[in-house]
Amino acid sequence: MAEVIKMPRLSDTMEEGNIVGWQKKVGDAVEPGDILAEVETDKATMELESFNSGVLLHIGVAEGPVPVEGVIAIIGEKGENIDDLLSEIESGASKSEAEPKATESESSDTKKEAPKAETKSAPTPAKASTPVQVTQNETHNDGRIFASPLAKKMASDSGLDLSRISGTGENGRIVKQDIESAIANGSAVAGSSSAPMAQLSGAINPDVYGDKPISQMRKVIAKRLGESKFSAPHFYLTVEINMDNAITARKAINEDAEVRISFNDIVVKASAAALRKHPLINGSWLGDKITYHQNINIGVAVAVEEGLLVPVIRDADLKSLTMIKTEIKELAGKAKNRKLSPEEMSGNTFTISNLGMFDIEEFTAIINPPDACILAVGTIVEKPIVKDGQIVIGNMMKVTLSCDHRIVDGAKGAAYLQTLKSFLENPVKILA
Repeated sequence: MAEVIKMPRLSDTMEEGNIVGWQKKVGDAVEPGDILAEVETDKATMELESFNSGVLLHIGVAEGPVPVEGVIAIIGEKGENIDDLLSEIESGASKSEAEPKATESESSDTKKEAPKAETKSAPTPAKASTPVQVTQNETHNDGRIFASPLAKKMASDSGLDLSRISGTGENGRIVKQDIESAIANGSAVAGSSSAPMAQLSGAINPDVYGDKPISQMRKVIAKRLGESKFSAPHFYLTVEINMDNAITARKAINEDAEVRISFNDIVVKASAAALRKHPLINGSWLGDKITYHQNINIGVAVAVEEGLLVPVIRDADLKSLTMIKTEIKELAGKAKNRKLSPEEMSGNTFTISNLGMFDIEEFTAIINPPDACILAVGTIVEKPIVKDGQIVIGNMMKVTLSCDHRIVDGAKGAAYLQTLKSFLENPVKILA
């Protein structure tokens, strides 16, 4: 019996998925574990795995956005008639679209109900079946180029013109192997007409300019951070920390070490240790209640091409600096390649955003809901300071704590920063 495949909810914030390409075509045999398609969610590009065996009888959407629980494919036995199933799906979509009209007609008199009933029952096959009619050829005629996200990035980094590359993937889709072949052959380099401009102003990527569709990730960033900024009453606390001892400690730890820790790793460890001392900072606003978490899970903001991902270091207060370094490196690598799983991006109780590597001295960050706070970390700056009555050069770093005033009051936030400052100025304390 034919099975309808619907768009799954691949992350806790996902409302729709964007199909970027199919690995199977209609008529192909499918086994459990086979990859059907690549789906872009708000946080990652993920592979849609089949849990059914049979033949792919129908593809609902060749490429583009599909709401969660929307029909994307049908798998069944070879030669199975699915016309009735398709009609049922189409009628269900028509009924869903007509529901608002039905509500309006209920408030009208009996004479007005009849015409609305006719309109509501009229078939709308064109609208319901539009996704089914979309084909790769039609999309190519519109001037779009089909390539996997990885292939697009590789082409951009290598200065290759995708329009000059022949795809060997499904329906002519350009995949990783095609880019590697083009690089090896030295073909598909951007045309010489753009060479003078490139020489004058550096490598220019024409794909950067003009109108661009909003990615699923950017949609969710806009929605969640907009809600956070305008629903959570933010206030900000800044403290300056002397990092002289942290620099000395890091140098000693990294001598002959297989895993070399960074200042960010020290900040993560110190922040987690300070949260253990101040559990009221490690909370979440959940509308009708505040949850104070026993586990300390630190979200570490990672910049990717399309926005920001926040992989989570679980139980960070219980892990060594080398364990934290190894985990951050692994998760950041997955984030860059959009390969993070939903579990690796959920469950954070506190977030750290570090722009110190870009020489940013001080900034404020928007709280990552439902966390109570986010810590913005700046760069380490050499500057004159007064120490023991003498003017000396100190290595100073500013951190700013953004707090949700519904959970954290000023005194609580200030006390947390005092403890964090103490740990970073005396790193041996976080090792005890």
